[in-house]
Amino acid sequence: MARKQTPLRPYFEKMSDIGKELSEAEVKRGAKNLEAVAEQEALIKAEETRVHEAGIPAERVRSRGSMTIYDRLDYMVDAGTWQPLHSLYNPTENEEGCTGVVSGMGKIEGRWAVIIGFDNKVMAGAWIAGQAENILMITDLAKRLNIPLVWLTNCSGVKLMEQETVYAGRRSSGAPFFRHAELNKLGIPILNAIYGTNPAGGGYQGISPTILLAHEGANIAVGGAGIVGGMNPKGEIDLEGARALIEGTKSFHGKTPGRAETHFDATAYFREVHETEEGVLDGIKDYMRMMPAFDAAMFRVAEPAQPKYPLEDITLILPANQKRPYDAMQILARLMDNSEFMEYRPDYGPEVFTGIAKMDGFPVAVIGNNQGIIADYPDYADGEYPGVGGKHYRQGLIKQSEFVTLCGRDNLPIIWLQDTTGIDVGDAAEEAELLALGQSLVYSIEQTDIPMMCVILRKGQAAAHYIMCGPQANNNNAFTLGTPLTEICVMHGETAAAASYARRLVKEDDEGRDIQPVVDKMNQMIDDYRAKSEPAYGAKMGFVDEIVSLSRLRGYMEAFAGANYQNPKSITPVHQMLLPRAIRG
Repeated sequence: MARKQTPLRPYFEKMSDIGKELSEAEVKRGAKNLEAVAEQEALIKAEETRVHEAGIPAERVRSRGSMTIYDRLDYMVDAGTWQPLHSLYNPTENEEGCTGVVSGMGKIEGRWAVIIGFDNKVMAGAWIAGQAENILMITDLAKRLNIPLVWLTNCSGVKLMEQETVYAGRRSSGAPFFRHAELNKLGIPILNAIYGTNPAGGGYQGISPTILLAHEGANIAVGGAGIVGGMNPKGEIDLEGARALIEGTKSFHGKTPGRAETHFDATAYFREVHETEEGVLDGIKDYMRMMPAFDAAMFRVAEPAQPKYPLEDITLILPANQKRPYDAMQILARLMDNSEFMEYRPDYGPEVFTGIAKMDGFPVAVIGNNQGIIADYPDYADGEYPGVGGKHYRQGLIKQSEFVTLCGRDNLPIIWLQDTTGIDVGDAAEEAELLALGQSLVYSIEQTDIPMMCVILRKGQAAAHYIMCGPQANNNNAFTLGTPLTEICVMHGETAAAASYARRLVKEDDEGRDIQPVVDKMNQMIDDYRAKSEPAYGAKMGFVDEIVSLSRLRGYMEAFAGANYQNPKSITPVHQMLLPRAIRG
């Protein structure tokens, strides 16, 4: 009889237990926190609903015999696996109230894919401001995780009235065509379900993927029938020209270019043409079953297990009051499989925790900020001030760099749980080399080629936000999540106001002038910082890829881990991993 076991069983089968049940006092104390979190979640939900309902009513689309983008996603994506991204992204605050595309991750026929589609309720899927950057962010995700990109194309082309916001530039709406070519070059397949009329740029959106499947009423073409031929441009439209345009449009009865009869029968670009919209999605499902994917058993180190403690407890544990500390292990115990964690160097750099856990049975690395006062630390302060959780000191920066480097060697994907106020400052900190050590952590991240995801639990401040896998120019960052308590800013508003106006206050006071006008400006700055540090604002501007309720965090982590191990570009045999042995010693 064959005997089988999971790889490196003595290390991974049972890790150290973390966390404990909440006491009645802790539950009672967290009641007000529930209210604060619920208030923010309601604001975010209202924004998500507004975006979902953007454009013409869904029923009008359905009355025409079409599915909406959300109908198509519901039909195509495996139940319970959809993890939306960039829902509120709209950095230019355009009049449509969104960027006209819907994106995220989900399983199709049991395989993870990055999925994006044009919202056909919004200007028939036109190119609008902010859309190109949204597309590039989601294609970055497919590139980082090495999994298929699935398009639901229904693109009417450029919003001609605002062509300057979308057409030209290095990261404009033309950039995705080159990104598609790059993904194909890297061996990352792009599947495309094509609906409706897709002229000009919409035609390139249609043709640039790997596999094209179309609805029988769809077309892709260099130009659309709406571009009337035979015009004689004069530099302006006069009445004579307007009359000629009217007659030309009335008499133009040509068929739409690039129909299925052209691109299936003649050019053979379309692999399949389907009579129904659902049929096209069924075709996508068929192709997804052909995609390269390892069986999960290849990389799982244990059977998947839920945390021992309710995920909903995090809303009670994570304080809305940004100044209140909490036990980070209690958060981790409600996210990781079986509430287990194998910690790396717990006695060194106590302001941060690093270690290995399991997510849906897969090994993952975790890095995060501890909270609270740390007595007799850091050493270089010589007792002048205590260490404070959330800040970074010499030992913690060294530990993180070491850990990231070992994760790169072992091909362990990293989940960062960020709640940081910055890096220690002052002469002692400079002599302790914190400036160089912070950059060394950035270098260590870049030197690896492993996917990472980041969750900003509460605070993402100063350069510490960058060094802990912030999305800024980070090739490893797959996506960054915010929560209803996320606050991203260079520093706290009061601190920023003091830094900006302290000398002005002194000058006004020394010269005997009223300081109230300066105080008013300081409070105005504080209010501005507060408004621009809110979770919904961060999602709109792209500071995070999605705001996620605390109870949904694990779903994204499962998606990240599963997608990472679906078809990895590099493999470290589990029994040859060094990090678990380094932890045990």
